[in-house]
Amino acid sequence: MKTGTLLVLLVLLLFACRGNRQKAQSTHKKQSKLIYWCAANPQEVRLARELVRSWNAAHPDIPVTLQPLPSSQSSEEVLLAAIAGGTTPDVCSNMWPGAMDEFIAAGGLVRLDTFPDFWSVMRRRVPEDLLRQFRFKDGGYYQIPWKTNPIMIFYNKKIFKRFGIRPPLSTYDQFLAAAHKIVRDFDGDGQPDYWMLYRDVKPIWWQRLFDFYPFYIAASQGKTLFDGDRIAFDNQASVQVFAFFQTMYRKGYIPITQFQGDQFLAGRLATQISGPWLLAYIEKFKPEGFEYGIMPIPKPDSVQGPVYTYGDPKNISIFNTTHYPRQAWQFVRWLISARADLRLLEICNQIPIRKNLSDDSLYAPFFREHPKMVIFARQAPFTRGVDGVADLKEIFDAISQEYEACAIYGRRTPQEAVRRAVKRVQVIRKWNSL
Repeated sequence: MKTGTLLVLLVLLLFACRGNRQKAQSTHKKQSKLIYWCAANPQEVRLARELVRSWNAAHPDIPVTLQPLPSSQSSEEVLLAAIAGGTTPDVCSNMWPGAMDEFIAAGGLVRLDTFPDFWSVMRRRVPEDLLRQFRFKDGGYYQIPWKTNPIMIFYNKKIFKRFGIRPPLSTYDQFLAAAHKIVRDFDGDGQPDYWMLYRDVKPIWWQRLFDFYPFYIAASQGKTLFDGDRIAFDNQASVQVFAFFQTMYRKGYIPITQFQGDQFLAGRLATQISGPWLLAYIEKFKPEGFEYGIMPIPKPDSVQGPVYTYGDPKNISIFNTTHYPRQAWQFVRWLISARADLRLLEICNQIPIRKNLSDDSLYAPFFREHPKMVIFARQAPFTRGVDGVADLKEIFDAISQEYEACAIYGRRTPQEAVRRAVKRVQVIRKWNSL
């Protein structure tokens, strides 16, 4: 073969290789693969599968792989371990606001308000008052408000009717007066035939998210435990909540015991504290003739204005390990779209954090079919989450210890219990900052 011919062939081969390489690179760029972690409960896995399937059909150039959060003691532990190991997903929709400080301190999250359309998307979707709750102390946003589960009071309509009680019970005095009528021993066996309320007596930190904390938010007119980085629950609202529950236990309106089985559905409890997820459970398992209603958390008699409560929110974040932040943001917008929020309602019975939800025509058929969900949708704008401060579980554990000593067993006055809880929290924060 002549030298000139060989040279031409080599040049052609070089261009062919370069072309193949460029084509491969181009294909790689088009295939912006994303990993998405959702909560592991069956309803949210079903929702996530549906949303991912519809996304992949519409966006074949940005395929998403769904992985339910790996099982562990808590999703926060899983995510922190993944941050430490550099194995986080691109997107996760099970972000508890109480762990934000740890996630951000570990450098795990993308600051979302750096995306050009962040504010336009958020202002269309989220009420301004709720959006401010999720701003981090550096002024940035690392989580998208997604869903909330307002904590409210379920009540047994037949028990209320039997004793001439008209809901809602808006104040502590009204609640205690109703309990005085209901909690009696009518059959002479030495035990009340009904109780006003039941709470698990074990001093586990998360139990306080369903008694002390929603009552505190209501009593404080929407305040949380911290004001920025400053402890803020050393106040009259905390004292009033401790005093209310102390009275409930002291008078025997809440039993200090462990029950087997669901006493609310059995007709032994007049009220139950829970969120909208309880609706599907009640409808599935309620006995024939069981009737119930839903009312807001009661407040101290002196507190005026709207009733606030804990919203048990879960949000969406993008992790710093993503190679495709722009595409991940695009997928997040899909997860919070109007149609996706409708499926969140229909599949999970959970409330999207969305403006004018109960008045939007898109959701009207759902609310007509599930009228009790309207109560939670209307409560949603008046919810609060938890503070994104470090050591929040330890902080709630400290409050829980004092709640047990004061409210359940009456060993301390409410004022003393609040002072001790604040001091415990100060020690926790000081010790953990060393």
